[in-house]
Amino acid sequence: MRVFVTGATGFIGSAIVRELLDAGHQVLGLARSDAAAASLSAAGAAAHRGALDDLDSLRSGAAAADGVIHAAFVHDFSDYAGAAQTDRRAVETLGAALAGSDRPFVTTSVTFLLTPGQRGTENDPADPASASAVRIAAEETALSLATRGVRTSAVRLPASVHGEGDRAFVPTLIGIARTKGVSAYVGDGSNRWPAVHRLDAARLYRLALEEAQPGARLHAVADEGVPARQIADVIGRRLNLPVASVPAEQAEEHFGWIGHFFSVDNPVSSALTRQQLNWNPTRPPLLADLDQSHYFAA
Repeated sequence: MRVFVTGATGFIGSAIVRELLDAGHQVLGLARSDAAAASLSAAGAAAHRGALDDLDSLRSGAAAADGVIHAAFVHDFSDYAGAAQTDRRAVETLGAALAGSDRPFVTTSVTFLLTPGQRGTENDPADPASASAVRIAAEETALSLATRGVRTSAVRLPASVHGEGDRAFVPTLIGIARTKGVSAYVGDGSNRWPAVHRLDAARLYRLALEEAQPGARLHAVADEGVPARQIADVIGRRLNLPVASVPAEQAEEHFGWIGHFFSVDNPVSSALTRQQLNWNPTRPPLLADLDQSHYFAA
């Protein structure tokens, strides 16, 4: 299968590209720059020049493929709503290009749009009061394409997609601990974060492309819920820093933009995903991976 991949040179997307190529698929990766195009070529994929906000490039990429994996997202949390709007427009554009073809379209969503404080399942719809409510429209738009002749599925990624090369939430927490001189958690630290290794997530994207039923919600979750206090404990031990609680009302003052997310209790099940696609994570869990030197090399 010739697969058009957005976000193809990113932390998760590059793992998806490798997973697809190793499984015998061809890859056409969206590339914003010469460096990105060269990286794709070196990996054995073809480059398609364009960008997430260049809708014509998305249309032509999808038209040239047998299936699409949309793994790109503008990670600008200073304008999270704007990033979510860009994502929704991209989903609409890619979906329109695939309409009526029965081709697979795997999109990316997040577990943070589930109701906090309860164990979320694949059957649970997004909660308008959730931490990532701004991303609901993109997920709903993607799943609605199942009624328009697109074999669409949404992979919900957990708070931490970890592994060597991670530049997301956990490295941000490490940087804050270094700056503040303390590894902190919010309240009593019992709130839980789900997690998955990037290579396990990449395998799920491939399985979704090949096998998922139209309209499926899939949870790329290996750790159902790691207590925030345990994450802070590992960071504190590795940096030789004290570990302390920050009151909830001071979370954003201490942590900045990530305080909103590090306060959320987001336990998530992936039992249905494992059953439906025979997906079984095999890579190290979050705390074991976090305890490796690659997270603390600086």
